Amino acid sequence: MADSLEAIRREVVACAACPRLVATRERFARERKREFRDQEYWGRAVPGFGDPAARLVVVGLAPAAHGSNRTGRVFTGDRSAAFLVRAFHAVGYANQPTSTHRGDGLRYTDLYLTAAVRCVPPDNRPRPDERTRCAPFLVRELHCLTRARAVLALGGFAWDAVRDAVPEAYGAERPATPFAHGACAPLGPGRPLLWASYHPSPQNTQTGKLTSPMLVDLLRRIRGAYTTDPSQP
Repeated sequence: MADSLEAIRREVVACAACPRLVATRERFARERKREFRDQEYWGRAVPGFGDPAARLVVVGLAPAAHGSNRTGRVFTGDRSAAFLVRAFHAVGYANQPTSTHRGDGLRYTDLYLTAAVRCVPPDNRPRPDERTRCAPFLVRELHCLTRARAVLALGGFAWDAVRDAVPEAYGAERPATPFAHGACAPLGPGRPLLWASYHPSPQNTQTGKLTSPMLVDLLRRIRGAYTTDPSQP
């Protein structure tokens, strides 16, 4: 039976494979942040979201405790999401510059957004075994996103997760390219280019390590690469 993004979504939401992550996501759902105390938290694993025909796939680290773990949609409802979606909107991937809650009208065109780990980890640090358990979801998503021409990893953790997925997802060798903002690793003819960016966490955006013009410029470079290359259908 053919795999599908909808089947993956259902499996992700039902996943309870990592006891430490299950305990963490449920604890945050009980012990709500003061400003969200009247809201019901999602408190489950968070699936990918976006355009099934996307040519750009963006991979983050993991849900934020009071962002995606609260809202149930990847990169939604926190400062990282606000920064990221403004950039998507500026380049034309998003129909609006905000991502606040499920049902807020946000739509992505030509972009699919997902994460290396699907549950909020303690201190934002998943363990290697937790990333390994989540890895098949990413591989399957990449298989299903057959029009993808670029994969952008947000941060070093996601970069390593995507590189680890390459052999099974695309039948290519794991790229040796080290992480750096703007790094690009080709996988060969007919396969996507892998790109890297600093993660849009407040730690990076508030210190100026990653600015909005930097991310917008990178997104435009990525789109330009796959829309002008004649070898990319």
